[in-house]
Amino acid sequence: MLEAKNPQKTDLEKLGEFGLIDHLTKDLPQTQSSTALSIGDDAAVLDHQGYQTVLTTDMLVEGVHFDLAYMPLQHLGYKAVVVNLSDVYAMNAAATQITVSLAVSNRFPLEALESFYEGVRHAATHYGVDVVGGDTTSSTKGMIISITALGTVVPAKITKRSGAQENDLLVVSGDLGGAYMGLQVLEREKAVYEVNPNSQPDLEPYHYIVQRQLKPEARKDIPNLLEALDVLPTAMIDISDGLSSEILHLCKASGLGCDLYEDKIPLDPTVIAACEEFNIDSTTVALSGGEDYELLFTIAQKDFDKIKGNPHLTVIGHMTAKESGAHLVTRANTKIALQAQGWNSF
Repeated sequence: MLEAKNPQKTDLEKLGEFGLIDHLTKDLPQTQSSTALSIGDDAAVLDHQGYQTVLTTDMLVEGVHFDLAYMPLQHLGYKAVVVNLSDVYAMNAAATQITVSLAVSNRFPLEALESFYEGVRHAATHYGVDVVGGDTTSSTKGMIISITALGTVVPAKITKRSGAQENDLLVVSGDLGGAYMGLQVLEREKAVYEVNPNSQPDLEPYHYIVQRQLKPEARKDIPNLLEALDVLPTAMIDISDGLSSEILHLCKASGLGCDLYEDKIPLDPTVIAACEEFNIDSTTVALSGGEDYELLFTIAQKDFDKIKGNPHLTVIGHMTAKESGAHLVTRANTKIALQAQGWNSF
């Protein structure tokens, strides 16, 4: 809940905009050699010699993308960084810098923003990126977060959505559906709390899936793993809106169809158990749930032996001719047209 257990609440007006920026950013580390000039001037200066720069931005709005009834502000700061870095890694690039912009209403004291920035700092340290700028302003309601992430990549290794070829294998990292099921647990416990504020939820049995929702991790390790295996993906995207939506993005950008095999979709046992408890089909959750921030990519068939048996990677299908269409091949060996039923911002 936003009402902090710490009774101290410092009004933001006491600091002013520039005092607030100085206060929140004073302990942010700068570790990238490409950061030539950071916070404190009209713009940051970055020096990426011999590399292409990738840039992505994402916005999170209270009441649309997050609920502070169960999302701690420190976790929110961490997650806000992670969702942006995930897009950088989906380009097969190394993340280097971020900017953080915030709009908040007057119900947020300084201590709330300190918690948020502690999460930002933790994520920046964990992923080795520098916070080099941003903006703060007021909001008439709630909190709005906008983060921009930059990264670098050697031109020959940049991986777009459009590079897949017919017969390429479709591969996914990690497992799917956990973030969505974690959200179901949190929403249920919120409803119980609203009826009975004395109720204390036992989230321990749901630790993995709740963590997948509140504190996801971007797959920085996957581009490094693929490079070590001497595998260059032909196309790649991160899974933010659900597996089916992301596969269809790859198909559209590459001008291809695909066959996705239901029995190959990786699911953690806790996800399967939660789906049974909530009476939700686990395949539907994997296809449409979203917010897993795993990487979905294609590789040439000749590279299969290099990834075969790797615990971090699962081959879930293959690309086909465009006229074949995009299909889910069910466990009963029937084909169903894939539909994008994941997150829609509007």
